[in-house]
Amino acid sequence: MKHTKTASLEDIRAMKARGDTRPTRQDAPEIDLPDGFWDDATPEPPRTKHPVTLRMDPDIIDFFKSQGPKGHLTRMHAVLRAYVDAQKKRSS
Repeated sequence: MKHTKTASLEDIRAMKARGDTRPTRQDAPEIDLPDGFWDDATPEPPRTKHPVTLRMDPDIIDFFKSQGPKGHLTRMHAVLRAYVDAQKKRSS
């Protein structure tokens, strides 16, 4: 399980001023946000995912597992998400 830390915007600014923050990757460019960038931001509640049990053909599972040692369920979710989004766009 990952340990998630929370911090206020003031905490993050203080960490940045102390030099306690760094980009995710060493070669990632820093993004300089303009003053007031967060002024109109509104928090979005996290979207809860629901656990399901699904019976699938073995070749489908094998295919997604062959794409990498971890993340086959995430890849399956991405395929389903793309299908749903395409169907919604098609029907509107």
